[in-house]
Amino acid sequence: MLWMLMGIMFTLFLLNFPMFIAMILAPLAVIVTYFPNLNPLLATQQLIAGVSPIVLLAVPMFIFAADIMCAGQTSNRLLDFVDTFVGHIHGGMAITTAATCTIFGAISGSTQATVVAIGKPMRNRLLSSGYEDEDTTALIICSAIIALLIPPSISMIMYAVVTGASVGDLFIAGVLPGLLILLFFCVYNYFMAKKRNIPTTEKVDFKGKVEAFKKAIGPLGFPVVIFAGIYSGKFSPTEAAAIGVLYAAILELFLFKSIKIRDFKSIALSTAVVTTAVFILVAAGSLFSWAISYARIPQMITQSVLGTNPSAVKILVTVTIFFYIAGMFVDSIVAIVILTPIFFPLAMQAGIHPIHLGIIVTLQAALASVSPPFGCNIFTASAIFDIPFLKVVKRLPAYLLMLVVISVIIIFVPQLSLLLVP
Repeated sequence: MLWMLMGIMFTLFLLNFPMFIAMILAPLAVIVTYFPNLNPLLATQQLIAGVSPIVLLAVPMFIFAADIMCAGQTSNRLLDFVDTFVGHIHGGMAITTAATCTIFGAISGSTQATVVAIGKPMRNRLLSSGYEDEDTTALIICSAIIALLIPPSISMIMYAVVTGASVGDLFIAGVLPGLLILLFFCVYNYFMAKKRNIPTTEKVDFKGKVEAFKKAIGPLGFPVVIFAGIYSGKFSPTEAAAIGVLYAAILELFLFKSIKIRDFKSIALSTAVVTTAVFILVAAGSLFSWAISYARIPQMITQSVLGTNPSAVKILVTVTIFFYIAGMFVDSIVAIVILTPIFFPLAMQAGIHPIHLGIIVTLQAALASVSPPFGCNIFTASAIFDIPFLKVVKRLPAYLLMLVVISVIIIFVPQLSLLLVP
């Protein structure tokens, strides 16, 4: 069964079929072949059930809020604000990029949106400051992945849908790992800039910092509103997403006046396209997960890979490897929807905290998004900056090594993920 499933999927990929088609046809073929008495119409129910959870409503709204801010002035105001504080130190421009990606991640929840919103204005600043194009691109796409750890995170929402874990707990648990990644990137770029003699900018006085803060106070208020609302119990993550859209619209439409009402049509269309792609993959992933569970394929895989009574560390290391490799070839949402049901029950039996597991899964989704051959951030950067694939990946190894080290730290120090969880 497993070989048939993988063979059909691989063949369809080679024939250039869309990913969701392969994810639907392969499990259907297994069901019809090995379980002829099973009603194939059950597959339709699974497709619908995959996109039925109410928490998924948060996904298009967070995407919409991010699209509104990408079309406005939010990214430039955040960049200017961070730059006034760190631009004068060694690696200041690089640190500004990483820190602003982190802040924007607390607004968008999407790595691709962060690459576009922060990468476009920041790339020219970095190049004019003396950074090489390869270093600049690697920094931007790797800093953008912090958006998956810093809430709100679309990948965390997907994990919560599959496992039933608390979205709010996942959101708060991602803060410290996200800040740890930021710290590693900042330290690395500080020493690299010092080694390469990258020039620094002039130090901004207190008045300049106050002015930059006034301009950035609107965007900085976005994560505050989201966090305060969720953790005070005033509204759910889904309601927070809706409030985020309203906040973004008021900010860009009335305060900054950077977009017009007529622009909302094109912004909404962009959101609809991305949301459709996400939901089709989630539905297909739900069917795939149901089919392999019915065929007991997860038990076959886990028994052959993990054996009987595996330790918690062995499970976490295996989860890390599986999710990382899967994320290198397919979208992280697909990897989460398909692989999580395989490993989640075993992790619970071994006493692993579901939130700790969720952070590890999310981190591997982030790491895979900047890993060749098919990391989504690599292709996003290649497209928007119009530079070849090999140039994008040339300076990635140092960042990938740092992310691997952070993965090991999070595996062996679960408190880093659970310290802030109520």
